[in-house]
Parts: sequence; structure tokens; C-alpha cells
Amino acid sequence: MGTIAIRNLDDTVITRLKARARTRGCSLEAEVRELLTRASRQPLIVDAVAEADRIAAMTPDGR
Repeated sequence: MGTIAIRNLDDTVITRLKARARTRGCSLEAEVRELLTRASRQPLIVDAVAEADRIAAMTPDGR
């Protein structure tokens, strides 16, 4: 597994993340790991637009 370091993160963000972690009963590291994992699974908007364009290209212009 890899490791990343996030520099220059606003103190307010850190405080909010710590509060989220505390509410969920986990560490700050575990909370951030979960947030990043969930975010990485979200489809990119570019992918959605490309898929819409692909489907539109299959539709005849004549209606």
C-alpha cells in the first residue's frame, strides 16, 4: 500500500475531519482514508459526458 502526505491543509479542514472521525468512532487517518476511497470510486464527470455523447451519436437525427 502507498502513503501520501497532504501539505498546507487548512486548520479548519483538519478540525472538521477530526470531528467527523470522533463522531464515527475512528481515527483521523481512518476517516480520511475512507473519504478518499469513496471519492476515488465516484465516476468522473468527463466519463459521464463521454457516455452521453456516445449514446447521442447512436440516436438518429431524424426523430
